[in-house]
Amino acid sequence: MKPVVVFRHACCEGAGYLGTFLAQHAIPWCEVRIDKGEAVPDSVEAYSGIVLMGGPMSVNDDLPWIPPLLDLIRESVDKDIPLLGHCLGGQLISKALGGTVSKNPVKEIGWGEVSVLDNQLAQEWFGELSGFNSFHWHGETFTIPDGASRVLASPYCENQAYAFGKHIGFQCHIEMMPEMVRMWTDKWKTDIAESSSSPAVQSAESMLAEVESGCDQLHTVADKVYSRWIQGLVHS
Repeated sequence: MKPVVVFRHACCEGAGYLGTFLAQHAIPWCEVRIDKGEAVPDSVEAYSGIVLMGGPMSVNDDLPWIPPLLDLIRESVDKDIPLLGHCLGGQLISKALGGTVSKNPVKEIGWGEVSVLDNQLAQEWFGELSGFNSFHWHGETFTIPDGASRVLASPYCENQAYAFGKHIGFQCHIEMMPEMVRMWTDKWKTDIAESSSSPAVQSAESMLAEVESGCDQLHTVADKVYSRWIQGLVHS
């Protein structure tokens, strides 16, 4: 089977729980480390699925790797190779497909409830869940691409996830591991401090208080989503 390729845009925002899930299901995967200057592949032909992780940059930044990555996303849709976007990744997919990414009304950092919308596509991806406590770290938001349906929402960010065909893009983070939460709260202390007036921003202490159980619960959600996503992987 061709590997799943995971695009890493920052050293502390790797595959997270998705890497564990793929290993548990004996699905080969590889990484393109954009943060290390590794090149965006010219084609999706070598891969069974495309995953885009988070990062502190904006899709609207003038960065040399963004245009070729947007082209790769469009090629993936054309060739029906499944896309999975987490946070920045969800924004990249939206932008590639004609959506816009702009400032969210407030910054959203920490644990927060998201609602699963009452539509068939949401049920296909999330089963009987009506909502869950997700992890957030973003100041921007995407529009839902043409042809996609919104499947998640939160009180502070209307567009938390969208899906179409084999593809799904998230604004929130379902891939978190406890060590990732610890790393982010340490690395981006300034981000927390500068955004502390937002009603959707938690202190590091609050984020870490029940980080193990929070991530465990998030993994049960991720298991549903990732199980649905790998059904679409291209096998030859």
